[in-house]
Amino acid sequence: MSEAQPPRELDRRVFRREPTPATDVALIAAEFLAGFQAVDRIDRPAVTVFGSARVKDGSPTYDAAREVGRCFAAAGFAVVTGGGPGVMEAANRGARDGGGLSVGFNIALPHEQSGNPYCDVSLTFKHFYARKTMFVKAAEGFVVFPGGFGTLDELFESMTLIQTGKIEHFPLVLFDSDYWGEMLDWAMKELLAKGMISASDLDLMLVTDDPDEAVRAVVAAYEAGRANG
Repeated sequence: MSEAQPPRELDRRVFRREPTPATDVALIAAEFLAGFQAVDRIDRPAVTVFGSARVKDGSPTYDAAREVGRCFAAAGFAVVTGGGPGVMEAANRGARDGGGLSVGFNIALPHEQSGNPYCDVSLTFKHFYARKTMFVKAAEGFVVFPGGFGTLDELFESMTLIQTGKIEHFPLVLFDSDYWGEMLDWAMKELLAKGMISASDLDLMLVTDDPDEAVRAVVAAYEAGRANG
């Protein structure tokens, strides 16, 4: 794609109510293929870690994400992130600390985000929809750290995929009970109370402040899935 044709212009055309040129479809298909090929390079079970790009090294959230990445590596899992700074960098860095495989699926954006230097397998996507597919395809579970709109998008899309049975044996761990507590209270008082969701939907999420518990939940679900075929 030429410099005069930035990725966001293609996305804008795709989302407009007009015919989509076959050349645009081919570009998107090529990105999906590159993503699938990158996922094929992951030679072990994996977890995808989400969270804010704005978290700084040395903060409690950064340190926790780094420890979670290390613990997953010690358990024989690859760690997949969005490949950027903040929580993503911390989790990839932790995977490196633990001698594991560290994977980053970055995204080309006009103002952010730069890649982090802790990825063994790295691919930069132009389109969110291709990138988000790889987060799911690569992983046996998700761990979601504090984050903003992007993290919330990833969280609720994951919930929808699990709720509708599009993915199976898939644990969803929310890390930092204080951060997620008000959201979960709202879900109970509004969504559940008004019949917008079922009580079992809330059971899809595990909330924890313990890196070991986060790892155990994903590893246990993976092993149970293998045992059940």
